[in-house]
Amino acid sequence: MKPAQKLLSAVSAVALALTPAVGGGLALNLISAKAAQAAVVSSISVRGNKRVSAATISDFVGFKAGKNYSAADVDDAVKRLFATGLFSDVNVSVSGSTLVVSVSEQSIVNQVIFRGNRKQKDASLRSVVRLQPRGAFDQATMDDDVQAIIDSYSRIGRNDVTVNAEVVDLGENRVNVVFNIQEGDRTKITQINFVGNNAFSDRRLQSVISTKKSNPLSWLTRNDVYDDQRLAADEEQLRRFYFNHGYADFRVLSSSGDIDPNTGNVMITIEVDEGERYAFGNVDVDSTVSGVSADDLRGTISTRSGATYSAEEVENTLIKMSERLAAAGFPFAEVTPVGNRNFETGTIDVSYVVDQGQRAFIERIEIVGNARTRDYVIRREFDLSEGDAFNQILLRRAQKRLEALDYFERVEITTRPGSAPDRVIIVVNAVDKSTGEFGIGAGYTTGGTSSNGGVSVEASILERNFLGRGQAIRVGVGGGVDNRTYNMSFTEPYFLGYRLAATASVFRRTQNYNTYDTANQGGSISFGLPITEDLKADIGYSFDQSEYSNVNTASAPASIQNDIAAYGTTWNKSAVRYGLTYNTIDDVQDPHEGLYLRLSQEVAGLGGDAKHVATTFSGSYYHTLSEEAELVGAVKLGAGNITGIGQDIRTIDHFRLGPSQIRGFAYNGIGPIEGGATGVNEHIGGKTFVNATAEAQFPLPLLAPDLGFKGAVFADAATLFGHDSATAVNTGMEWRASAGFSVIWQSPFAPLRFDYAVPIVKEATDKEQRFNFSVSTAF
Repeated sequence: MKPAQKLLSAVSAVALALTPAVGGGLALNLISAKAAQAAVVSSISVRGNKRVSAATISDFVGFKAGKNYSAADVDDAVKRLFATGLFSDVNVSVSGSTLVVSVSEQSIVNQVIFRGNRKQKDASLRSVVRLQPRGAFDQATMDDDVQAIIDSYSRIGRNDVTVNAEVVDLGENRVNVVFNIQEGDRTKITQINFVGNNAFSDRRLQSVISTKKSNPLSWLTRNDVYDDQRLAADEEQLRRFYFNHGYADFRVLSSSGDIDPNTGNVMITIEVDEGERYAFGNVDVDSTVSGVSADDLRGTISTRSGATYSAEEVENTLIKMSERLAAAGFPFAEVTPVGNRNFETGTIDVSYVVDQGQRAFIERIEIVGNARTRDYVIRREFDLSEGDAFNQILLRRAQKRLEALDYFERVEITTRPGSAPDRVIIVVNAVDKSTGEFGIGAGYTTGGTSSNGGVSVEASILERNFLGRGQAIRVGVGGGVDNRTYNMSFTEPYFLGYRLAATASVFRRTQNYNTYDTANQGGSISFGLPITEDLKADIGYSFDQSEYSNVNTASAPASIQNDIAAYGTTWNKSAVRYGLTYNTIDDVQDPHEGLYLRLSQEVAGLGGDAKHVATTFSGSYYHTLSEEAELVGAVKLGAGNITGIGQDIRTIDHFRLGPSQIRGFAYNGIGPIEGGATGVNEHIGGKTFVNATAEAQFPLPLLAPDLGFKGAVFADAATLFGHDSATAVNTGMEWRASAGFSVIWQSPFAPLRFDYAVPIVKEATDKEQRFNFSVSTAF
């Protein structure tokens, strides 16, 4: 008899027992509730138990001699025994003054065995099933485990998996549970269609969502897996995208994945309603909280009248206001944006209403989903902790920070009621993803006056979440015909528990020129401090040593020989560096909008031989020129100057430009040159440089967007001039220029870029490098 039937019998106050009859038949004994209620029990009889002791069963029943056992007591006893999970059948009845408990014990699982699984390891499958060795066997649990295995395979793109479970009886009430798995073929996403989109193309919207069409590299990225949770997250990404581009009425009408029964492949269709595009109208603050002035909060407003409506800018304003209010002693003040649409003008008036919110405190923060990342790495991104005043806006800030870490496939923060009406429990669901990256760069150098030409290659390995501790470690090596580079760095983003990033790095570089060789080695330590979400400051110290060797005194540049005569072949530099970085780039891997500015300065002279001040600036601005054509424009500027403090700048400390500043020219391929007595010229760097780039990026029309390829056309210009050596030539402000095209690939390893540039304006002594292959991330 099934447990549900037993419980129903108990609830109806009738105990139904199956007892063996003469000749092997079954007889039904009905014991009325009235009889049970009238019985006074003096003893208990436990029957059918083999492993579980009678005393244990008595404890679960709640047996007490001399107690009147009613139908309700019998019902409760049955429930308690079933709840243990130890029994497949339970019968409790009263016979005279004896409470009779008959049980059938669950079989014990000896082993859980998986057969036919190749794409998922046994350990991975054991983590999703509930039946475990030495646990009680239960048919319903085994059925649930079959479905759990099927769901696990669906999450890796194998929706046609079949799982059959069998029970092998080993005797003595022990069983083996065997899951026979036929994994089937990998399910492919053949199409992702959007319906109702007019402002943005299918290609642009496909770049917003994380689900991609299957392509030859999908086995690496695993982003072509159809999953309901991922599709729901993609809907949220689409909402954010549209809300931040002015479409405040945007809705996802439906999203579905239709499976072809013949092939098992999936076609995803997402239907949207874009609505109208709005700009901000009047923006104001209305405070109803005594002691809070609207004028004091207007300085925190990020939204500006006339600008395209952006939900993110509204959110940034809410965060800034909440922080200002908390700092002013109003932790429970609540800021609510109230929008008023004007359909005639296409604007939204926004009023930030400040009210006294409900008093609520955070009872605890629960973190789930993170199999690799440590809990404290997630907790430290919150400006809230247990016991603090609950603030929904600051929770959203924490979510943005966690998403910006790029450690997780998705981050969801939800709340549930705590143990009291004014207590809230925060639940953070952060699902880990791969954080390792492999980068490679290459180039081919020809022509010029200094070192030999040929191929140069640089490779690096980066782990952004080392051992799940949120630390970053990078190792890079490179070299060519005449150079070698080695470098390693380690970053702790929360040094000493503060939001202070500490980075330590070491390096060694060697370079062979025609008339001399150099070797540089050293290290640095730096600290980065966020001032605001977009503005960061940094300060650090570096020490490096430079050495000249194999100097040809007859033909080496005069400035090199003068440096050696004055300071020897070894040169030490001890310097302090500091800078500011402003970054609003929307996506560092695939930027469409935003501004990046970096100003830094190096002061050398705290010991060592070098005494100078070096100042550098770099800036990039991205803007979408055409949403429909997915045309993105970029403008980049750079500049630098080095000035000696009481002494000339040694040649090895001068700036040297390369493909990072102007494509089409090799590293140390332009600028002042100098020769020795034999007239063999070498590039010796310059004291001042300026560089500029204009670029347009666009999708490659013949390639599917899911492959991650884009094209670009660009024009570069740069100049490098000035040198303290009196015998140097080409020290004037001669400009170089180049133009070319690029192929940018968002590869599974890292964003890669292939550049081909042709020098248009150049000097006869310049050293060309028309082809360059590198990691494209520049931030």
